[in-house]
Amino acid sequence: MSALALDQVSPQHNGLTALRQDLAAAFRLCHRMGWSESVGNHFSAAVSDDGRQFLLNPKWLHFGAIRASDLLLLDSDDTATLSRPDAPDASAWTVHGTLHRKLPRARVVLHCHSPYATALACLKDPTMVPIDNNTARFYGRIGYDLGFGGIADAEEEGERLAESLGDKDVLVMGNHGVTLIADTVAAAYEDLYFFEKAAQTLILARSTGEPLAVLSDAVAQNTVEGWAAYAGMADRHFDFLKSELDASDTSWRT
Repeated sequence: MSALALDQVSPQHNGLTALRQDLAAAFRLCHRMGWSESVGNHFSAAVSDDGRQFLLNPKWLHFGAIRASDLLLLDSDDTATLSRPDAPDASAWTVHGTLHRKLPRARVVLHCHSPYATALACLKDPTMVPIDNNTARFYGRIGYDLGFGGIADAEEEGERLAESLGDKDVLVMGNHGVTLIADTVAAAYEDLYFFEKAAQTLILARSTGEPLAVLSDAVAQNTVEGWAAYAGMADRHFDFLKSELDASDTSWRT
């Protein structure tokens, strides 16, 4: 089966419902931020310790409509997944299935084409240059994949992306968009939020045509380390955003 039964997951994962709800909330919130794109793009979250079993959004279901119960529970070792009637999008399976299989530390994987991150990815040099607190938040944390070859629907593409991400938390995908990984949905969403803000700052600064006031390596390193003390912001921010969702529509929780 491509969509596993809930009781096939280890009993230690008794937070599966909460994980489903958080991932569903991330879809809804990204749509509210204007980061959704038709019925494409994909988020996933590992449910097994080895990462091989994971949640993924169904094929062509709009971010703004996704509910916790809609999320597919898949096994990256199941070679028959794409042949079933409820098969996920082929590109989603290729990328997310491979990332979860190759990188067990990638508990949550968020991929989208947010406007400024995508604009940055389309530059010949898409380096996130440290020029303020938000851009420096990602200093030393970004991998870059500049081998864009169209829509990813071959296993080799997923392998290359996993290799490009390596030990980093963020992957700038040249001519494409951005992918972020984290331990929790809240942490991944927070990085996505700040990466888009950082990309916006950098794109706007570059648009002036004036030289950038680039931080020194020492200051950039000090800044990225300083962000560690604010890790708790992610949960507080995400909880607030979920409360805003609840104020208008609680269907994402079902």
